[in-house]
Amino acid sequence: MSDPAHPSRAAVRPRHGPIRQLHALIFASRWLQLPLYLGLIIAQGVYVYHFLVELLHLVEAVFGNQQALQALITSIGYKTDAPITTLNETVIMLVVLALIDVVMISNLLIMVIVGGYETFVSRLDLDGHPDQPEWLSHVNASVLKVKLAMSIIGISSIHLLKTFINADNYTDKVLIAQTAIHIAFLLSAMAIAYTDRIMASNHADH
Repeated sequence: MSDPAHPSRAAVRPRHGPIRQLHALIFASRWLQLPLYLGLIIAQGVYVYHFLVELLHLVEAVFGNQQALQALITSIGYKTDAPITTLNETVIMLVVLALIDVVMISNLLIMVIVGGYETFVSRLDLDGHPDQPEWLSHVNASVLKVKLAMSIIGISSIHLLKTFINADNYTDKVLIAQTAIHIAFLLSAMAIAYTDRIMASNHADH
């Protein structure tokens, strides 16, 4: 039985009139985000194209294609006093890390597209689908924030590793700045996870 001093939301919700239409309009405004998610799908396609181009250059460089090798060296920003005429271990490592970076950013895009659409726009109605991601069944804004923060840390780690491998081409100031930024990302993710845990605990207590 509801408390007369605290009427339920259904009791105070207007059934007719312009206020109800305004509420419907505000709720329908979530569809304005649809072009944003479609744009991210296009960005995903661009990353796939970039990945395939870099992978093709790597395979061609293995077979001695100098033009492909120079394209790889330019794309990873690798510089050395001695001219590079063959694919060496450092170049391969930097290229592979760059490919992993593309994959991790692509994973981040998928998480934002699928999780964001499911959370803020509309249900995807994937119940029973064999390819439904496990995390999608319990996704919400809080879970999505934590997962995005962890993904950003992973991407930052790859960038930092690439920088350390290619450290000769960076100043000490850049190395320190990138390390500090990575630590800031790590602390931010820990703060987000801790805040989410506190909120979940308070919600359980009530």
